[in-house]
Amino acid sequence: MEFILRHLPDYRDPPDGGGRLDQLLSLSMVWANHLFLGCSYNKDLLDKVMEMADGIEVEDLPQFTTRSELMKKCQHPEKSPQA
Repeated sequence: MEFILRHLPDYRDPPDGGGRLDQLLSLSMVWANHLFLGCSYNKDLLDKVMEMADGIEVEDLPQFTTRSELMKKCQHPEKSPQA
């Protein structure tokens, strides 16, 4: 909500339409999807969204494990102590 309210004045639809509000809502979804679901996007888009969200504090973000991190664990399993 803070993301949308912060940028609402810049994205109000002009009287003749134009879909600026839809664009802001889409950008807010990109930000939320990236933070909470771990979705990835084009670097330029993600840079823009993260700049727009600069200073917004979010508590208790989930931690995601990338495919690369999972593959490393599978290739080098921890050695278990032998009895």
